[in-house]
Amino acid sequence: MSYVVTARKYRPQIFDDVVGQQHISQTLKNAIMNDRIAHAYIFAGPRGVGKTTTARILAKSLNCTNQKKGEPCGECEMCNSFSRSQSLDIIEIDGASNRRIEEIRQLRESVKYAPTHGSYKIYIIDEVHMLTTESFNALLKTLEEPPDHTIFIFATTDIHKVPLTIISRCQRFDFRRIELQEIKTLLKSIAESENIDIDDQALTLIAKKADGALRDAQSLFDQVASFCGNKIEVKELSRMLNLIDEDAYFDISDAILSKDFNKSFEISQIIYENGWNFIDFANGLVEHFRNIAAIIIGGSTNLIETAEVYKSRYMKYKSLFTSGDVIRILNFLSNLQSGLRNSVDQKLKLEIALFHLIGLEKSSTISDLLHDLHVGSIKTSSPGVSFTHEPAAPLFTNNEQKFNSTTLNAKKLEPKIEMSSFKTPEPTAGQDFDIVVNKWKEFIDAVKSEKMIGNNLVNSKPVQISDNEVFIELEHPEDKDLIIHHTQDLSRKSKEIFGRKIEFNFSKEFIGENSTKMESSKTAIVSSSKQKDKTANVKNSSLVNAVISELGGKEILK
Repeated sequence: MSYVVTARKYRPQIFDDVVGQQHISQTLKNAIMNDRIAHAYIFAGPRGVGKTTTARILAKSLNCTNQKKGEPCGECEMCNSFSRSQSLDIIEIDGASNRRIEEIRQLRESVKYAPTHGSYKIYIIDEVHMLTTESFNALLKTLEEPPDHTIFIFATTDIHKVPLTIISRCQRFDFRRIELQEIKTLLKSIAESENIDIDDQALTLIAKKADGALRDAQSLFDQVASFCGNKIEVKELSRMLNLIDEDAYFDISDAILSKDFNKSFEISQIIYENGWNFIDFANGLVEHFRNIAAIIIGGSTNLIETAEVYKSRYMKYKSLFTSGDVIRILNFLSNLQSGLRNSVDQKLKLEIALFHLIGLEKSSTISDLLHDLHVGSIKTSSPGVSFTHEPAAPLFTNNEQKFNSTTLNAKKLEPKIEMSSFKTPEPTAGQDFDIVVNKWKEFIDAVKSEKMIGNNLVNSKPVQISDNEVFIELEHPEDKDLIIHHTQDLSRKSKEIFGRKIEFNFSKEFIGENSTKMESSKTAIVSSSKQKDKTANVKNSSLVNAVISELGGKEILK
């Protein structure tokens, strides 16, 4: 058979060709050059990362008659015989199929014999964790004190299943997952050697699907090359492997920003029609927002494993999401992952979850809001955030809105956040007084048409307003007692003229000399007991005190 799969055809033949395990390759080369060879090694790590390949290179290098800086030459008789699988001094054993104690006893007997041609007799036992407990026990004594010419090399994907008594007798090397970029680089080199045209997106999809296992990536590459031929396109690749399109994740994040709830139906329908796994989609959505978090926090794409074309799209989210927003979204999605596994109707569950996700509002921290308040107080023309307590509504306004005296108590002086330009409420008592003065003659005429007391008010005039009470100066003070008996009638009539019912006060302290002073300052406000209570509540607010002490705020009493 002329065809050889990529994983075998491009298997590394020297330490320098092993991808992603430089820390192990360099250690073994130094040990060979310094003649510090151990009698037993154990290689542990995920599947397809080079454990068995490294064991073979180590065995070949130890028996090579013409070593070059710890590397096998690949040309001597020992190297050629090993490459042709004809060497009697390097024995490979599958631990899964030779796990019984009888096979280990035979191995222990064969260890006594010297190598035929090479310097060492080397036993490579793959998947050593599959041996039985009795087999491990039978191997203990031989492994601890083997003959000088014997070396054991074990490989396993489940190191925790190997007894500690075995591990303690070996030099342990832990292999790591191969990084996405290293897999892409190697696959690109293989594609060029095979005259296959493949773009960066397709390489990224294959590398991500392999999940750090180079052998898996090479197997996927062979499969895709058989399907697509000499030109591998990302659309054909996604269709063949039934991979979730990453554009769907960007559609979700865009829908959150634009509040497009219809995307929930569209995305769930696309997943259903393509036969994608809903749990896999949720896992990919978590990774998507994790990448956004990496952009916001790190400020670069160094921590993102994706194609270059998507990295530029992620950078656009840097100023559109905050770290608080992404943390809330990731927390929500982590609950969705567990919820989907236990859901009977995963499609409906995902749609409802996407509704909640799209409906999440943007968040801001207290520190951000106080900072924006400080910036807004310096430059009022720039956008910012203003903290204001609910201002008292004017007594008399053109649109005749009624002031609710319980507003402040009901809201407990809760700060009102306005995402607009910074502004300070203006007092309106003077405006109310002007309205009363302008309509006072109309009010007297209306009273005269119904009541005789209207004549006693002809030359009277309002001098001051306090809350819902108007103080009146009479031309003839002796008429006060007569008018007081009709104050309820005056209050009812005031609703027709001024738009709401008001109270009238004809006290002596506002007649004569005092009235002249009041008229000259008719916009002044007399503090009532209610206003004092409100002011006291404002002063006792911890937020107001913080703004005054920390940000240099100024207290303004209305």
